[in-house]
Amino acid sequence: MTASLNDLQQLLAERSARRGQFTLSSGRDSTLYIDARLTTMSPERLVLVGQLGLEVLRHSDWSVQAVGGLTLGADSVAYAIAYASVATGHPIRAFTVRKEAKAHGTGRLIEGPFLTGDRVAIVEDVITTGGSALKAITAVQAGGGVVAGVLAVVDREEGGREAIEREGFPVIALTTGREIVARM
Repeated sequence: MTASLNDLQQLLAERSARRGQFTLSSGRDSTLYIDARLTTMSPERLVLVGQLGLEVLRHSDWSVQAVGGLTLGADSVAYAIAYASVATGHPIRAFTVRKEAKAHGTGRLIEGPFLTGDRVAIVEDVITTGGSALKAITAVQAGGGVVAGVLAVVDREEGGREAIEREGFPVIALTTGREIVARM
């Protein structure tokens, strides 16, 4: 995994990380912005993210049937892992958690092949405060799912991991903000 992880870190540093003045989705101000979607949504990087995420999940003790998280950042990560899992003979389904339930149709908050009783990993592109992951956890639990843990592409190391872990959920990150900055 080391060569691929190195590749991912370099790609995130080159394509997704920017210095300047930014307001993050958490409302915090930062001089570093990591838009992991610029990496996770490009075709060749989608393959890399899926393979790395699946490898990490397979080596965890989480034994998940599905992966998903709060739209939009988690979507490409979940889909990449689901796609990579097909080749293993043990597919993992992907789902999306809406920011709010639809006002039409079925009014669902969770979209996709999520099933009551599923053991799931919540996925994130970037963890800052942990708020998005915690919102997804609440939705999955309300839908009858069992959350095994949170898998993030990037942990900014700004307290989000700790907030999630305080709620009793383990967190695995493929890389950290510090590791990305070191490559900028």
